[in-house]
Amino acid sequence: MIRLALLLAATTALAAPIAAEARPMTATDLQSMRRLGAPEVSPDGRIAIFSLSTTDLDKNRRNNVLHSLDLTRPGATPQPLAGAEGGHDAVFGPDGAIYFLKAVGERDQLHRLVPGQVATVLSDFGADVSGFKISPDGRHVIVWADQRDCPDLACAATTFAAPEPGSGKIYNELFVRHWDTYAEPGKRSRIYSFPLSGGKLQGMGVRLTGDLVGDTPSKPFGGGEEIAISRDGRSVFFALREAGRIEPTSTNLDIFMSPIDGSAAPVNLTDANDATDTMPTVSPDGRTLAYVAMKRPGYEADRLVIMLRDLASGRTRALTEDWDRSVGSLTWARDGKSLIVDAQDTLETPLFRVDATTGKVTRLTREGTAHNARALPNGDVLLAINSVQAPDDLYRLDRRGRLTQLTAVNRDRLAEFDPVTFEKWSFAGANNETVWGYTFKPANVSHKLPVAFIIHGGPQGSFNNSWSYRWNPRTFSAGRYAVVSVDFHGSTGFGQAFTDAIRQDWGGKPLEDLQKGWAHALAKDKQLDGDRACALGGSYGGYMTLWIAGRWPDAFKCLVTHNGIFDTRSMGYMTEELWFTEWENGGPVYEVPANYEKHNPLLHVANWKTPNLIVIGDRDYRVPYTQGLGAFTALQRRNIPSRLLRFPDENHWVLKPVNSVQWYREVHRWLDQWTGGQPTMGQ
Repeated sequence: MIRLALLLAATTALAAPIAAEARPMTATDLQSMRRLGAPEVSPDGRIAIFSLSTTDLDKNRRNNVLHSLDLTRPGATPQPLAGAEGGHDAVFGPDGAIYFLKAVGERDQLHRLVPGQVATVLSDFGADVSGFKISPDGRHVIVWADQRDCPDLACAATTFAAPEPGSGKIYNELFVRHWDTYAEPGKRSRIYSFPLSGGKLQGMGVRLTGDLVGDTPSKPFGGGEEIAISRDGRSVFFALREAGRIEPTSTNLDIFMSPIDGSAAPVNLTDANDATDTMPTVSPDGRTLAYVAMKRPGYEADRLVIMLRDLASGRTRALTEDWDRSVGSLTWARDGKSLIVDAQDTLETPLFRVDATTGKVTRLTREGTAHNARALPNGDVLLAINSVQAPDDLYRLDRRGRLTQLTAVNRDRLAEFDPVTFEKWSFAGANNETVWGYTFKPANVSHKLPVAFIIHGGPQGSFNNSWSYRWNPRTFSAGRYAVVSVDFHGSTGFGQAFTDAIRQDWGGKPLEDLQKGWAHALAKDKQLDGDRACALGGSYGGYMTLWIAGRWPDAFKCLVTHNGIFDTRSMGYMTEELWFTEWENGGPVYEVPANYEKHNPLLHVANWKTPNLIVIGDRDYRVPYTQGLGAFTALQRRNIPSRLLRFPDENHWVLKPVNSVQWYREVHRWLDQWTGGQPTMGQ
């Protein structure tokens, strides 16, 4: 059992002052937090640059402002970067200039800023630049953008036939739609290379993927971590899943190498592995390519193991095969002797150092979620840390393991809020195995509290000690609720066997864990009012609330089902990434229909009686909105108190600031209605 008071650490120089009149944090507060982007560091390690974004609720959008931080001066504070107003995704070039993306008209384009001068626009493409990288020798820039099948980025040398009359789109294979977007036939995320001379891009750009068909970076979530440039500036490494009829059933990302001038076809470096290979990262001496790999094709949550490839000989070895954790990021230390990685571990996401020779793993941080690590020349590490207590701030980890907070970008806001407590605990779950959970609640409150029992999605995921701008425990608590969460079998951060245990058992061990965890939480904390509790979940968590409705119908006063799966059989045909349902159920629906029916919420609607708030997003193609409509129809036909919250402009997640505030407002109204919670003003 671990109990933590969620106040900024007293050992930190930038601790938040105690507010004179504290109050609960609201959904509007959550959206008003300043968000710190991933930092980048100057070659000499003296300056960090990053974006700080704020919310304009009137315009329902976020605004980026690039900032710099002097890493040599103790107590330095972030300063707006003059000349880069509205920019984002900034990096230092080897020429000392700062390169970044910024909108020109309606499209993001590449800019270059020499400190003290006016920024210049480097690109004028007919498409948004999604991202870019500068070669270490400063002679090339590679950019990626969604584009048709053109040898140059501007499609200047390509003539397309005039479209035939009619608005219909023709598809000969999947994907028809992916995550939240209908596929545009022939359009892919592609990378192009440009010579860089005199601070300007030369030519029209050369496509580096050759005749490969696929997206790089991968969609929907891939980014710059899937692309790297060799230290000599001659080669580009990129991850790509080849498209075709098998694309929606394949998790086979491979790492390819292409000459940066496009003079030869790309070579597949990981063709022998039919599972995921990604995150290519070149060692400081240029001799070794580190990347991460899974073993099992078709499984998106398999363990990611660090692989090291000698670029001269092609010999490859697994570095972390004996470490039962999945690596989330890769950064070489400046001396090339180790790699800095993050990995989930028992409700936390620490930073670790992995010896590049032996594979020995050393934990570097303790509580919270550490990420976006950047190695500094003197051996220190710049990183971001967040937790359930606060969103990201920058920290410096020195060679002795001492952690120093460098920023406090939300100090004043956090000081306004009531103190809260966060307690981790474990119990004997399914198969008598150890399962972890936590209780989060307002501090300095003596009366019994109604409970929001939140269930994470994935299903291979975790509501761990991290800050979320979507499912945020502090916002759920709102000063009047306790929050309880259980990391059931299938959760991440407890070893790969625990993660794998949910396969073909969605309604089995996970439900048993939730039942036992709920009983454990109530028994150990008498402040939790088990008679005034609601269960909430999204995605797989939404599936589980519907499974609870039929299989554990007397447990809760109400349910909230956000984009949840109502009919596992139809889901097997309707979702876009078919590997998800086919892996989880042991094959496609037509081959193993009984597997899909075994834990199908639809089959237990006759047992439903719990009031349920159903939330759907029209642009959700992972769990199509018809799943939620089906559940709502079932509730209405059975005359069970129910409500539908539909977002025409959201996907699997609620991302727009005003919509997020509305989401929490409606969720709290529902919880208050059925638990007798006392609402606060100013959601």
